[in-house]
Amino acid sequence: MERELLELNLKQYEDVPAGTLSGGNKRKLSVAIAIIGNPSIVFLDEPSTGMDPEARRFMWNVISRISKERKQSSVVLTTHSMEEAEALASRIGIMVNGNMQCLGTCQHIKNKYGGGYEIEVKMNLPTQQQIRDQIALLDLPANKHVDFANLDDMLEKLNAVEFLDSIAQKGSGSAIYFELIQGKLTVELLTEWVLMEKDGQRLKVIFENLIRKLNL
Repeated sequence: MERELLELNLKQYEDVPAGTLSGGNKRKLSVAIAIIGNPSIVFLDEPSTGMDPEARRFMWNVISRISKERKQSSVVLTTHSMEEAEALASRIGIMVNGNMQCLGTCQHIKNKYGGGYEIEVKMNLPTQQQIRDQIALLDLPANKHVDFANLDDMLEKLNAVEFLDSIAQKGSGSAIYFELIQGKLTVELLTEWVLMEKDGQRLKVIFENLIRKLNL
């Protein structure tokens, strides 16, 4: 177990009750338990759901080392994220209503069922100064925690009420949702996420205009 604690970056929590860990660390702990003893097959059910991008990438690296680099175990995982499937899987199956609809490599499935274009964009995160400036501009309570009672009010002040439905277990704000239900969502974190969503929205408009211009 010592190796698994180190590999999943959980050594500092080895004496902490599992029930008090954050959602992301609980998922890391579940993966650590699953790989004890180097089993020949490891089953993982949406191992990175609710994690922020940095923690999700860390989890992907761990899973990749288990299945591809050390080649000690075959990993079977379920996910709603095609990005996660592409990053980790050598074979992908798509299920609809419990029935397997297709099975093959990522490229095979794309060639057979995919269409259109795919583009990958990397965006810079808002700086701490940008977040502080936004909070000061809107006169938000910087040290206040956000809960379900004041979420609507905070989003209204951030001019981001349209993002409310995204703060859900399966939405683009899933990481924010899990921080919210654990009582750990700060105004700073919510502001950062809103700035990121607005940047993404602006980028979407740029691409939509480009598509119309090119008649694609």
